[in-house]
Amino acid sequence: MEKETVIKVEHLAKSFGSFQAVKDVSFTVNKGDVFGFLGPNGAGKSTTIRCLLSLIKPDAGNIEMFGKSYSNQCSAILANIGSIIEKPDFYKYLSAQKNLEIFARISGAKVSKSEIGEMLDFVGLGGRGGDKIGGFSHGMKQRLGIAQTLLHKPDLIILDEPTTGLDPQGIIEIRNLILRLKNEQKKTILLSSHQLSEIELIANRMVIINKGKSIVEGEVQDLLNAQELVVHLEVDQVEKAVQVIRAQFPNAQIVSQNATELEVAIEKLNVPLLNKLIIENGISVFALEPKRKLEDFFMKIVQA
Repeated sequence: MEKETVIKVEHLAKSFGSFQAVKDVSFTVNKGDVFGFLGPNGAGKSTTIRCLLSLIKPDAGNIEMFGKSYSNQCSAILANIGSIIEKPDFYKYLSAQKNLEIFARISGAKVSKSEIGEMLDFVGLGGRGGDKIGGFSHGMKQRLGIAQTLLHKPDLIILDEPTTGLDPQGIIEIRNLILRLKNEQKKTILLSSHQLSEIELIANRMVIINKGKSIVEGEVQDLLNAQELVVHLEVDQVEKAVQVIRAQFPNAQIVSQNATELEVAIEKLNVPLLNKLIIENGISVFALEPKRKLEDFFMKIVQA
């Protein structure tokens, strides 16, 4: 069964003067996805998101949302999107409940006080609706921001780096909230991040962009390929270690080597045996570090 496309971006480009923030970005988000929009800081993620939200106009490329074009159906598209760009802003001397009531009126959403109370409960702020925003932590404000995106009952939620600045507990709370948006409210979510570890825990599909260009797109599990690792070894006899690996693991691939180190692509289940055989052959192992292929690939992108 063919999946319904919610976002389709083709060869997007955007410049600010002589600086080309986005050069060639393409990706597709399907209905029901938690879609990871991954890339290092400065890769062009926020500029792309601003184009998606019609906050800025792209120089080239095509954007379709819900099968519609911004050129003639802008209002209908935006009415079906909720978003947090950077950090949400509120009236800090007013209560959480009052803030949401004001934003509902601004957006034209017809939401009752009891429905706002339900949204506060959903994001974990039940019982705090009467408290002033000035006393809220950063994590509470982020969760309130997500409640704000739900006021007009959109099908698509766009979150730009929603866990930036949060402590570990706050990150877990936002992560769980995103999963509940998908599973309980059946929302489609575009999640921007510069952290692979964050994306892999909650996204089912992803794209990696760098220097304004799409690098790779696909199912998260296919890209992570958890059963195959690149193992980094630091040993005292590299050439002998390579001979042992080639003799015992004919399907393994020597990715790189120098005088003291080598990297080998090998199945995860074979890592303990690899270490055992190298030691049994009189080779000293000073370090053994397994890395997933995508993690290694992403780190090279970040450092490029």
